[in-house]
Amino acid sequence: MKKSLVVSLLLAGTLGAVATAHAVDSRTRFMAANCGYCHGTDGKSRGAIPSIAGLDKAYFVQQMKDFRSGARSGAASTVMHQHATGYTDEEFEKLGEWFSKIK
Repeated sequence: MKKSLVVSLLLAGTLGAVATAHAVDSRTRFMAANCGYCHGTDGKSRGAIPSIAGLDKAYFVQQMKDFRSGARSGAASTVMHQHATGYTDEEFEKLGEWFSKIK
């Protein structure tokens, strides 16, 4: 009886951890999909807008922070500033990680 209870608790804990990891992945995937409207599917642009797939994570994060703060200027920066203000630094990190892994 005790053994089955322990196994059940361990299994429940493991499934909970997997579900949490999957939820984080789903959120990041959703955020990244928003970038796809302009930067192309998986960040691979087919037009004038730059690709973001494969960018170095630190570079991506810094660019997003610069868009948010207004340090980057220009017509494209106006649009990106509006997008960047909707994300936290943690979300920039997750997106940077996401796009850095796409080749």
